[in-house]
Amino acid sequence: MNLFGMIDQSGSAMQAERMRAEVVAANMANAETTRTSNGTPYRRSGAATGSLSGSGDIAPGVHIAAVVQDAAPPLKRYDPSHPDADAEGYVSYPDINPLTEMVDLMGATRAYGLNASAVQAEKSMISSALDISK
Repeated sequence: MNLFGMIDQSGSAMQAERMRAEVVAANMANAETTRTSNGTPYRRSGAATGSLSGSGDIAPGVHIAAVVQDAAPPLKRYDPSHPDADAEGYVSYPDINPLTEMVDLMGATRAYGLNASAVQAEKSMISSALDISK
């Protein structure tokens, strides 16, 4: 693999980490959403990444394989005055733990930063190679 291929690899990883951060942001924004358009509480999502060797129309690198919904049942809280309360007075809330989401966001942020540093190092190596060839 050449240096330009390494930049492509790091770039695809940065795109995957950006998407991962967006999924975390959506989870945090909907942590109290008790009713979505289909009438159920919001379900936590997660980004499943995968490494591809470059087949078909997909370039090699890191890609989001899928955004999957968590199968965990909603959390029940007693609040009979809530408009979404059931007959027993319980409201179904998404099973979203802010600490878990923040850890996921920190991981995505650090991985994005590391890949950005790798791109900068690769650009520096290319620049140095061009300077040597002068």
